[in-house]
This record gives sequence, structure tokens and C-alpha cells, in this order.
Amino acid sequence: MELREALSHIAEIRARVAATERFRGYRAVPVAISGVFAALVAILQPRFVPQPIADLPGYLTLWIATAVLGLAAAGWGIWIRHRNGADRISRELTLLAVAQFAPCLIAGGLVTLVIARHASEHAAVLPGIWQVLFSLGVFASCRLLPRALALVGIFYLFTGVWNLMLSAGPDVLSPWTMGLPFGVGQIATAAILYWNLERDRHE
Repeated sequence: MELREALSHIAEIRARVAATERFRGYRAVPVAISGVFAALVAILQPRFVPQPIADLPGYLTLWIATAVLGLAAAGWGIWIRHRNGADRISRELTLLAVAQFAPCLIAGGLVTLVIARHASEHAAVLPGIWQVLFSLGVFASCRLLPRALALVGIFYLFTGVWNLMLSAGPDVLSPWTMGLPFGVGQIATAAILYWNLERDRHE
């Protein structure tokens, strides 16, 4: 019984130590690339999906594919870090970072599925909802990342609420309701990651 309690205490201590460390699995370059890609897709949207409300499947395919590619770029670095983690605390830190951000992605996926299948007439609110949920993921991740990222979370929250306010306006599902927030937000995130976590390694 005492051995079990000791092991439990050790596991709890490791989890607390991991929670106080900074996570270095997110890399500036893949995050910046995802921001540039979001802006590029916004430029291309009028060509491939000129009428997004009339072609909701095309709109969703375009932006979901963009999100998946961005996540894959960031996820590759995280996976490499987890696989090559030198110690158990480093691996626990990676799992903790993923666990903090994953709920916003799952919620976004479920909300998108429900609106696409059962309430497509409300599709105009999707960009705003995506940005609000993404802001919650950023806020949740701030415990393991530079505090300045809270400003990025505030930015996503503001743009999400703003897009919800404009969801009944003339520019419904405009490409820049996605391209501008995620382009600026991801590039700002990359700059913060580089300045706080990577710059000292290049000096």
C-alpha cells in the first residue's frame, strides 16, 4: 500500500513539474507557414468557391483542408519531440500540451458537423465560432507557452466575436473572415515563439 502511494505521489510530482515547464514542441516556422497559407487560400477562395453560401461543401472542404495542413505541420514537430523525448517529463509535457489544445479542435469539428448537416442556413456563423474556439485553445495553452500568446488569444476572441456580429451582413463567408484573422494570428504566434523560445538558440 505504501509503495502504491509513493508511486502515485511520484507521478503527481512529475505531472506538476511538467506543468511548470515551457513547451518547446511548437516551432515558429510551421506556425508562420500556416498563417501564410491561410492568407493564400483567402486569395484563392473567390476562384474556387465564388459563392460560398450556395456551395457550403466546397467552402468547408477548402478551409478544413487548410486547417488540416496547418495542424499537420505543427503536429509533425510535436510528434518528433514526443518520440525522441529524452526523459519521461518531456514526454508528459508533450501529452499535456496536446491535451490542453485538443478540446477546442474537437469542439470545432463537432459544431461544424452539426451546422453542415442540420443547420446549414446558419453556416455564416462558422468563421466566428472557429475563431472563438481557437482562442480558447490558445488561452488553455498559455500555461506552457510564453505569456505573450495571451494577446494572440485575445485577438482571436475579438475577431471571432466581430465575425459573429457581421454574420448577417453582405459579406457572408467572405474569404477574409478567415484569411485575415488566421493569417495575422498565426504569424504573430510564430514571432512570439521565435522571440521567446528559439531566438537564444540561434544567437
